[in-house]
Amino acid sequence: MTGHRHSRSDGIDPAARSRARRRAVQALYAWELGGNSMRKVIDDFRHEQDMQIADLEYFEDLLRGVEAHRAELDAGLAPFLDRDIERVDPIERGVLRLAAYELKHRPDVPYRVVLNEAVEVTKRFGSEQGHTYVNGVLDKLAHAWRSTEAGA
Repeated sequence: MTGHRHSRSDGIDPAARSRARRRAVQALYAWELGGNSMRKVIDDFRHEQDMQIADLEYFEDLLRGVEAHRAELDAGLAPFLDRDIERVDPIERGVLRLAAYELKHRPDVPYRVVLNEAVEVTKRFGSEQGHTYVNGVLDKLAHAWRSTEAGA
């Protein structure tokens, strides 16, 4: 599967989705630290130059989904964390919440894609060993929330 738009019959551009996830992690970070409303954060990011090459619809769905379901996502992640979610590195916390949202509310996205993307984003923005932590937590969450798919 390549990043070319015409290579997928479902109209999904995986490269644009990857960019949407990366920007969404940065937007979650800005949302948590800046104290602005999610709508304001989305508007701020929407006007940035490189958002033109991201899947904007997916970007917004991720952010609104994390905002709406944060308590549920945090509760789902809690058993697999070694500390309170608020004490997890802010970038990694954003990645975990984003991926948890995809696992729970975007069954159209294969769990392996969710995990791989989360690891890649964490390698790019997180702490040095952050991707290992994120992968371990999400692997357990995937088995809990997508047992039939993850167990296959």
